[in-house]
Amino acid sequence: MKIPINLRPGRALLLLVVTLGSIFAQTPQQKKALAALGELSNSFEALAEQVAPAVVQIFSTGYAPGDAQTASSILAPQRSSGSGVILDPNGYIITNAHVVEGATRVEVQLASLEKAGAKSRSILRPRGKKLPATILGLDRETDLAVLKIEGQNLPFLQLGDSDLLRQGQLVLAFGSPLGLDNSVSLGVISSVARQLRPEDPMIYIQTDAPINPGNSGGPLVNTEGQVVGINTLIFSQSGGSEGLGFAAPGNIVRNVFEQIKRHGRVRRGEIGVNAQTITPTLARGLKLPQDWGVLAGDVSPGSPAAEAGLNSGDVIFSLDTKIMENGRQFEVNIYRRPVGEEVLLEVLRGSERLTMKVSVIERPDEASRFLEMVNPRDNLVPRLGILAIDIDSRVEEMLPRLRKKFGVLVAAISADSPVENGAFYPGDVIYGINGVEITGLFGLRAELDKLRPGDAAALQIQRRGQLMFLGVAVEQ
Repeated sequence: MKIPINLRPGRALLLLVVTLGSIFAQTPQQKKALAALGELSNSFEALAEQVAPAVVQIFSTGYAPGDAQTASSILAPQRSSGSGVILDPNGYIITNAHVVEGATRVEVQLASLEKAGAKSRSILRPRGKKLPATILGLDRETDLAVLKIEGQNLPFLQLGDSDLLRQGQLVLAFGSPLGLDNSVSLGVISSVARQLRPEDPMIYIQTDAPINPGNSGGPLVNTEGQVVGINTLIFSQSGGSEGLGFAAPGNIVRNVFEQIKRHGRVRRGEIGVNAQTITPTLARGLKLPQDWGVLAGDVSPGSPAAEAGLNSGDVIFSLDTKIMENGRQFEVNIYRRPVGEEVLLEVLRGSERLTMKVSVIERPDEASRFLEMVNPRDNLVPRLGILAIDIDSRVEEMLPRLRKKFGVLVAAISADSPVENGAFYPGDVIYGINGVEITGLFGLRAELDKLRPGDAAALQIQRRGQLMFLGVAVEQ
């Protein structure tokens, strides 16, 4: 707006103020909306102040293979960092296993704490204490670990019920992305349950809250300040956050945390049944009473499920009165059960409806016991990307639930495996390939040598005591 030149400066200034005031005048609705926005901002600020003191930065030192061209030794020191959160005021911390695995020394940097009523003289707060930490135990299957530091009355957070999460719910991710301590980001729950690998009972919460390297082990928090997940991994093409972050659900975290805190390891339950998702084709072919739900594909001999009377081909309708819609849901629910509990199954067998109580027993840990028995020179099967060993009397004693007295045990997965990630798991036992029985490593390599690149290999394997077929394409 132009000011007439014949006005005196004082009157011109007054006219300008009045004019601008009319332009920027707010309606009652606008004022109400801005006030609500301010209240929302204040709520997030208060939430961050509540959560941040319990979030820690973790530094681990260990050894890793050095650069053969520059390193004079085989192993070289390696230092990494991640995040964690205090879940007990006596110094018990949850983080990711990959943050501390293989570490020879672990230190925890606490958040800076200000005395009540004290006013900070700078927005750059001093760093908190750095304390040595002990690894009480780690669980590779969930990628979680529990640490202990000396301390009492430390700030801590409560675990929330992750089963109550809903798509679109607001959450905050805390941690130290790229080493930048005490950072917070905002997002929503993109999915309440993501299975990242086939046949994997572990599920994750997916969020678009920005998560980057260094956030691993930090808490995913709801608007009540409860930990509903532990930030674990991201999917990224650039190496940075692309809105595809994944967190271990709070209810699984609670189970792992309490067990490691009490026993130093995680005892997992099973009942001895291979649960498969019913498809319409299976339902028609087997004349099942429904074309959805869970089918008992295999019942391990001598298992609690077998002793309770469950048969292969039975339809598992419900677990503890909860209707089972697919095999993954059944596995996840069994996965969380403490060893020694009983579960109630409602089963459909033809037109008959049965109920049976089944005891949960400890699932044997077969994944990491065989690494010391293999080396790449003698045990590598490059066409499958595995390190494997023959089933001899010593291995047989370590695998008491073998379904056959021959085969090849998968001890480890090669880092450069040509087979799709997640196809094989340590502890798998290979019994056959394309209908030919496999009695040892020599026979497995001989059968693989007959295949050309692109040929299909249908392997009969035993996984966690149950038989299944695994199809892979031979690429090299």
